[in-house]
Amino acid sequence: MFLIGDVAPADKRLCMVAQEALYLGMKQVKPGATVGDIGTAIEKYIKENNKKNPRNKFSIVKDFCGHGIGNEFHEEPQVVHYKNFDRRVLKEGMCFTIEPMINAGKFGCSIDGEDNWTVYTGDGKNSAQWEHTIVVTKDGCEVLTLRSDETIPRLMFN
Repeated sequence: MFLIGDVAPADKRLCMVAQEALYLGMKQVKPGATVGDIGTAIEKYIKENNKKNPRNKFSIVKDFCGHGIGNEFHEEPQVVHYKNFDRRVLKEGMCFTIEPMINAGKFGCSIDGEDNWTVYTGDGKNSAQWEHTIVVTKDGCEVLTLRSDETIPRLMFN
């Protein structure tokens, strides 16, 4: 993780929690698991974190999601990062992103009306996002976008 400048401890924690949420979502990926298992695990982690840190609660952005990668850059399945009941079964060879966005405040966001790209939190608090593109393997998943500074394995046996 690379942070720029003098970063407040609460913001460092936000970044670390968002990264760990990504990793926990990835640990759900294996043939036979469901798309919904990913978001359910992420939400459970965020709720547990909030119980441990009631003064600095985090929320999961619901307006954006992970997505399939294939013939098109954004395609099915949509992978939401909160508890859901998406029962689509993961199969070997599926390729998609997991990219939880975690807010330091409430989950609401808005998109800048001028550039239609920049996203702001509704309450002006900070947000962190981590993303990986993965492919489902026979035993778990392979991380296609692993960075050299990460300590997680490229092949995850889930």
